[in-house]
Amino acid sequence: MDPLTRRRFLLASTAAGGAAAVAAGGIGLAELLSTARDDRSTPDDRTDRLVVVTLYGGNDGLNTVVPYADPAYHSARPELAYEPERVLRLDDALGLNPVLGGLKRLWDRKQVGIVLGVGYPRPDRSHFRSMDIWQTASPAQPVATGWVGRWLDGTDASAEAAVSFEPVLPPLLVGERRSGACVAIGGLRLPPGVDSGMVAALGEVQDGESELQVRAAQAYRDLLDVDSLVRQADHREATTDPADRPVATATGGAVSLAAQLALVARCVEAGVPTRVFSVSLGGFDTHAQERVGQETLLGRLDEALSSFVDRLGRTAAGRRVTVVVYSEFGRRVRANASDGTDHGTAGPVFVLGPRVAGGFHGEQPSLTDLDAGDLKATTDFRDVFGALLASVLHAEPSRYLGGHLPKPLSLLRADG
Repeated sequence: MDPLTRRRFLLASTAAGGAAAVAAGGIGLAELLSTARDDRSTPDDRTDRLVVVTLYGGNDGLNTVVPYADPAYHSARPELAYEPERVLRLDDALGLNPVLGGLKRLWDRKQVGIVLGVGYPRPDRSHFRSMDIWQTASPAQPVATGWVGRWLDGTDASAEAAVSFEPVLPPLLVGERRSGACVAIGGLRLPPGVDSGMVAALGEVQDGESELQVRAAQAYRDLLDVDSLVRQADHREATTDPADRPVATATGGAVSLAAQLALVARCVEAGVPTRVFSVSLGGFDTHAQERVGQETLLGRLDEALSSFVDRLGRTAAGRRVTVVVYSEFGRRVRANASDGTDHGTAGPVFVLGPRVAGGFHGEQPSLTDLDAGDLKATTDFRDVFGALLASVLHAEPSRYLGGHLPKPLSLLRADG
């Protein structure tokens, strides 16, 4: 492609690309990266950021953080319970699922905090209502705004202050006056006669080009980078043995979690002004054949999270990132007749990152003192989000949690 034709195309595509992003109600990755601060020479980026990882479907917390020493655990689910020798032990009572080796390594480095028994009053076993409760932080009655969306309202933040790499903007990021942005990251679909080599040529910066042209070229490089991430994820999915794929329902995570987190890392390293990122992984509604399904999903989660946290530790900006991982509810204590578990209540929440106060927080629920067969929550989920609002977003928690006054949880180190 000759330089003159290329320059004209870049100028035209810059204008068209911006219009398309506005029309779609979202922003493109190149547009998001263009919001990065110009001066990146500061040796220590002091901006704190939060990454919210949603596990759609209701993850079985008892087979994630395993009470391997409790006889009641083995009695309630004899076919699903993990033998003590297989569990990755964290202390003399609790351990991690055998496939969570990456998280165990981070735990040993004190970069993982596990909040035990997290739930909310008067549990609802509907996926949609329970997820709505978690994302809006309003267990008593439905509301139209998410707790991050209310933070956007309260701080008059721009749309790129909270970004979702999910297919649809989650209620979490929706405010009354302001909302976060949804960045689409589907695979690259080229028209007939256009190949990736031509796109790569458009992404090569040439001497004498204006800043606008350089940014347009970057947009084409971004297209190829995102496409590569998505294709790698698709290849891993396609080469997975069908017998090892989850037998589950529910929504979320249309694109590989690893790809979503890789894009988050890129944005953090570029210095974008985003303070909250939302990503997801779906399929945790394991009513049948839970062992193989959950292990597959937890394996993907483990690989994505451990690689992401390792990458965060390499830069000053990355070391200011905190990750929280939750699901809308746990599962019943007792297994069902299909080698699975049904919708339950409380479960563990993971908090990860270089600044995290590693270890257990809260109290493990009893497996014998149950509420109609379900765990009794020992930690209100708003206490977790309240701690993150205060320590990561430096906001007054009750203002964005419907007046809830959270009990103190020291999830980040005091020296962080």
